[in-house]
Amino acid sequence: MSDRFDASTRIAESATTSLPDLGAMEADYAIIGGSIVGLSIAWGLLKRGRRVLVLDGDDGSFRASRGNFGLVWVQGKGLKQPAYARWTQKSAAAWADFSAELGESTGYNLALQQAGGYDFYFDEESLEQRVAEFETLKKELGGDYPFEVLRHNELKREEPNIGPRVAGAILHHQDGHLNPLRLLKSLADDVRRMGGTVKCGVPVKRISKRDLFEIEAEDGTIYAAPKFVLSAGLGAMDLGPQLGFSAPIRPQRGQVLITEKLPKMMNRPSGIIRQVDEGSVQIGDSKEEVGLDDRVTLETASAIAARAVAVYPDLAKAKLVRSWGALRIMSPDGFPIYQESSTTPGAFLVTCHSGITLAAAHARYLPAWLDGSDQAPNLEVFSEQRFAIS
Repeated sequence: MSDRFDASTRIAESATTSLPDLGAMEADYAIIGGSIVGLSIAWGLLKRGRRVLVLDGDDGSFRASRGNFGLVWVQGKGLKQPAYARWTQKSAAAWADFSAELGESTGYNLALQQAGGYDFYFDEESLEQRVAEFETLKKELGGDYPFEVLRHNELKREEPNIGPRVAGAILHHQDGHLNPLRLLKSLADDVRRMGGTVKCGVPVKRISKRDLFEIEAEDGTIYAAPKFVLSAGLGAMDLGPQLGFSAPIRPQRGQVLITEKLPKMMNRPSGIIRQVDEGSVQIGDSKEEVGLDDRVTLETASAIAARAVAVYPDLAKAKLVRSWGALRIMSPDGFPIYQESSTTPGAFLVTCHSGITLAAAHARYLPAWLDGSDQAPNLEVFSEQRFAIS
C-alpha cells in the first residue's frame, strides 16, 4: 500500500528535484474504479503476476455494477461493427470457465445460465427486420451467429406462460444471465485473496505523471504506480482529460422493477424480463437521455411494467417490491473504448456499458493488452481515434 502524505508534506517535497517514494514498488498498476470492470481487470492482472491497487469511490458515486440487468448478452451487439460482435462472443465463450474458477476460489455461486436468451416482438414486421439484420451480421461473422426465429406457437412450446400479443422472438443461443451482485462480491474477495489491495471510499480528484502516476484522493492522500488504468465509469468524464483522453462518454438511464419471489414462470431471460435464481422477476429496460439523473419515474416504470405484462400476463398479479434507476456508460457509438494515452504512455482508459458481458474478456484477455504482450487481442478498432474529426 502507498505511503500517505498530507498536503503540506507534498508541497514541500515537490520543491525538490527528487520524487518521493509514494510506495510505487508495491503496485505495478493502480486502477481507479472498483466495480465490475475495474475488478475484472485487477483479477486478470493478478493472474499474470502483477501487483495491483484498486481505488474505489464513495457511496455517492454512480454505480452501474449495482443496478444492471445481469445479462451475458451477445445478440444485437455489433450489428454495425462485427469486431464488437466477435469480442462479445469471445467473452461469452469464456464465461463458463471464468464463473467456475471464481466459484471455486470464493465459494460463491454466480447462478450463471447460458441456455440462450430471447428478443421478443409484438409484430411480424419488426421481427423480420431484425432477422434480416442478424442474417447480414451472421454472414460477416462467417456463419458463427447461432440464432433461430420462433413464431408464436413455437415460442409457446418453449415458454408456456407467454402472452397472446407476442408475435414471436429471436432465440440466440450464446446468451445468458447471472447474479451480478454475487459477481461483484466474488471479484472483490478474490482480488484481495490473491494479494491485490482494494481501497473503498477513495474519490479521486487529480491524476498527474512525473516518473510515476500520482493519484490524489479528495482527502489529500497520494497513491502512485508506474502504470494506471482509468475504469471509473462516468467518473472518466472529469478524470480522463487530465491524462490526454477525450473520454467521450455520457450517462444513459435505465429503470428496473423487481417483483416478489414467484414460482418458476420462464425458462430463459430476455433483454427486458428475466427471472433470477432466487425467484424474483426483474423487469426493464428503459433508455433515457436525462444526464446524471438516476431517479425512478412513474411514467417510465408504468411503461416497462405494461410491456412486461404483455409478454407474461401472469405478472399482472405480482407485487412489486423494489425499483431503481441506474446510469449506463455510453460512448457515441455504444462500443467500448480501450485506449492508451498518446500524451501520457502507461495510462489506459477502459470503459463500456456491457461490463457484465465483457467481464470474462476483461479478466482473461485485456490484461495481456495492458501489458503489451504478444498474445494481446487487437483492440485498435475500439480506440478513441474512431471519434476523431479529420
